[in-house]
Amino acid sequence: MPKAIRLFVHAVETLNRVVGRFAMYLIFAILGVLLYSSISKTFFLPAAWTLESAQFLMVAYFLLGGAYSMQLDAHVRMDLFYSRWSPRARAIIDAITIGFLIFYLVFLLYGGISSTQYALEYGETSYSAWSPPMAPIKIIMCIGIALMLLQAIATLFKDIAAARGESL
Repeated sequence: MPKAIRLFVHAVETLNRVVGRFAMYLIFAILGVLLYSSISKTFFLPAAWTLESAQFLMVAYFLLGGAYSMQLDAHVRMDLFYSRWSPRARAIIDAITIGFLIFYLVFLLYGGISSTQYALEYGETSYSAWSPPMAPIKIIMCIGIALMLLQAIATLFKDIAAARGESL
């Protein structure tokens, strides 16, 4: 594989490793918010922001960690026939299916950018009592989708290399 592709794959995987490891620690922020929510509901007036904050943190956790999960090959896979195939056959099938994923992620990112532009332009807020602005979580959504798209492209390059009998 050309050096530019190797550099791209290395850069994307390094970026996703850093972002994914950061995202892992968001679970502690979620736990802290939910603990505060439980304590405030028990002993004080309940805070209006806790449930939605925990939901936003969970979205960030899920979307920012998705590309790292893909990099580690930690997503769930139907393994009825897959494990019996040769590494080359697996790489070819993976390259085909990752093409569908890239197609889906491009449209998802397009819709996410459109939704983010709307949220920024019109000051969109949530329909809750707290009514936080939606733009920050939509920006995080677009970043997570873009990272997943980059990781999918890097994985496609790795699959093509594996199908050719090379390592990347």
